[in-house]
Amino acid sequence: MALRTVMSRKSLGLAKLGFSNARGLQTFSLPDLDYDYGALEPAISGEIMQIHHQKHHQAYITNYNKALEQLTEATAKGDTSTVVKLQSAIKFNGGGHVNHSIFWKNLTPVGQGGGELPRGSLASAIDTHFGSFEKLVQKANAEGAALQGSGWVWLGLDKELKKLVVETTANQDPLVTKGANLVPLLGIDVWEHAYYLQYKNVRPDYLKNIWKVINWKYASEVYEKALP
Repeated sequence: MALRTVMSRKSLGLAKLGFSNARGLQTFSLPDLDYDYGALEPAISGEIMQIHHQKHHQAYITNYNKALEQLTEATAKGDTSTVVKLQSAIKFNGGGHVNHSIFWKNLTPVGQGGGELPRGSLASAIDTHFGSFEKLVQKANAEGAALQGSGWVWLGLDKELKKLVVETTANQDPLVTKGANLVPLLGIDVWEHAYYLQYKNVRPDYLKNIWKVINWKYASEVYEKALP
């Protein structure tokens, strides 16, 4: 999707993540991945990655942009009932784009640092708040496996409490819906479309293996920037 306005430097940075600004409203476009679809194998198959990115993520973007266009028209007409009705579609599809944009950055091939243990201040914070890295993984896997239906499991930073937390969100709700002070460092998609073609209905096996391609360097960068 081409950008429709002249953008500032900040807007140009957002565009790289799939954001564009149309008629004063933020629309989305599908961001490129930093790696090939097959680069995360054997943890995640290339087939899953391609379908997940090109079909599922693209569908959230398409539906969000459509809802946004309808919202613009309804607002111009003063059609309050339609404006209200569109809120759920905007939240669901917009959340789907935001969550997946984080998810792709949270992954990286083994040869590019995927699965390497966190270092520095984030590693120290994990030890402080969870006892050890192994206990963090155990907690995240347990909560992700126990999540009923579809959703996400997150490692987040509570900026107010200066504490790391593990949270889950339903459907495509972003982490911020659990608290305005929460910053997502790591998000793992536990919708079936993220793993079913490879792991069938055995979500715990998917959760066990995804840590082999987690990009802790990216999570650490987000953590450092979020600290006061």
